Amino acid sequence: MKTPLAWLQLSHERMRLLIALAGIGFADILMFMQLGFRGALLDSATLIHEKIEADLVLISPQSEAIHLMKPFSRRGLYQTLQLEEVEFVSPIYISLGDWKNPETGQVRTIMAMGFNPSHSILDLPLVNENLDQIKLADTFLFDVASRPEFGRVRDLYETQGEVKTEINNRNIKVHGLFSLGPSFAVDGTVITSDTNILRAFPERRSGNIEIGLIELKENADPLAVKSKLDSFLGADVRVLTHEEFMDFEQGYWSNSTPIGFIFLLGAGMGFVVGTVIVYQILYADVSDHLPEYATLKAMGYGDNYFLVLVFQEAIILAILGFIPGFLISSSLYSLTRAATALPLAMKVYRLTTVLILTIIMCFISGAIAVRKLKDADPADIF
Repeated sequence: MKTPLAWLQLSHERMRLLIALAGIGFADILMFMQLGFRGALLDSATLIHEKIEADLVLISPQSEAIHLMKPFSRRGLYQTLQLEEVEFVSPIYISLGDWKNPETGQVRTIMAMGFNPSHSILDLPLVNENLDQIKLADTFLFDVASRPEFGRVRDLYETQGEVKTEINNRNIKVHGLFSLGPSFAVDGTVITSDTNILRAFPERRSGNIEIGLIELKENADPLAVKSKLDSFLGADVRVLTHEEFMDFEQGYWSNSTPIGFIFLLGAGMGFVVGTVIVYQILYADVSDHLPEYATLKAMGYGDNYFLVLVFQEAIILAILGFIPGFLISSSLYSLTRAATALPLAMKVYRLTTVLILTIIMCFISGAIAVRKLKDADPADIF
């Protein structure tokens, strides 16, 4: 089997080839990391949303995100029980409070969630196993995937059976663990009963809640009930399906903050950088071989042959440069995940996206560089 001419030309200048692969790999790393950060941003933002079990969700129209929830009267939530399709409702209280590290005494902001523990509302087995515990006064469950600055709560709990600390200068105890994880806005989470959260946040009014959950009867249509509630409750409350509740959070980070755009811009910059590097390599290669191309033209080879040749070089560069970029990015993902506890993972769709972008990047470079072939005039060598 003959070695392709495209590979022979690329491998003839080993140093140039290595520089090209390093440049493409760098561009891929930049795209992987920026797209990965954006993915981690959106995935972490909806960690709690995914675990909430409800057909419909009520929030205030002024709410922007889980850490920027505005309270509304729980009266509206209980009014939904008038509809025959509604099985039960559950109010959720969410507040940001001051958590004291049980070892160092350092204070750090933590998100507290409270609900009526008589019914399970979260798809978190470790929480559901400890619903009886949070019925006890000043008892909380702690997210062991929280940032380490909150303290070695897991180790202390496994050693002592409970952890005593403070929230908002109120003595509380941790008597159960679960695993959720931090986000770009929330570094840690505790879960307790509605009674306990009102004790820990005395400035709160029990009649105001941040989220209202609605579970429908088995054959009820969520969209139909949502339409009824929109007219029934009016503009004071926003009614969302579970999917819309997740979109609500991701929409805030994608559209209402600059961080989502910055990550996309970073990925775009990686694409441009890679395009320029590959163009320079292919242009230099075409320029160095113009006499040979002119000879082949004189022998009867048409322009299409040279176009295919340059595009073959582009696809070889794209694939060979993608491999180290992917491997290094996977390692950086693991390093970042260990350092930040964010859900940063190499997903198939992201791998495919970057590979396609790399091929497009190299094809664009090849399309620009191939214009140099017009200078390959057979008359110049005779």
